[in-house]
Amino acid sequence: MKASNFFIGLATGLATGAAATLFSTPQSGEDLRTSVKTASSDWKEKLADVKEQVNQLKESVNHLKIEAKTQIPPAMDGLKQSMAEWQEGTAPAKEHLQLEIMAIQNAIEELQKSISKDKKEDKDDDKKYVKNEEFNEIETEDDKKVSQ
Repeated sequence: MKASNFFIGLATGLATGAAATLFSTPQSGEDLRTSVKTASSDWKEKLADVKEQVNQLKESVNHLKIEAKTQIPPAMDGLKQSMAEWQEGTAPAKEHLQLEIMAIQNAIEELQKSISKDKKEDKDDDKKYVKNEEFNEIETEDDKKVSQ
């Protein structure tokens, strides 16, 4: 919806409402003419004020548009340049961090292997211990039989 259509409709509605109010009020002919003239001049002044405000708004929008066209592109270029410089400046640190992460991952894998190896050795030791205990029990029973 265009602003001009809106203001034309607004002015028409106000004029119609004012006219309806003036003509429906009981007054003498002279009083009615005076009221119509006064209301007409008041509405002309108000309409002129609205028109002036609309023109000021248009000027402000145009000024803002021009300002945006002149200010935004250099700001965007500066921002892009800053981002590029930041990326260049942080690239060595990024590579260093990636190497450290890889080293930590390798250390974790070695620890996991070591732990699983230790668990396996502990199980083997437990099995040997159990077998030795069984063997010792057999020997003690044999010793008991021999001593009897």
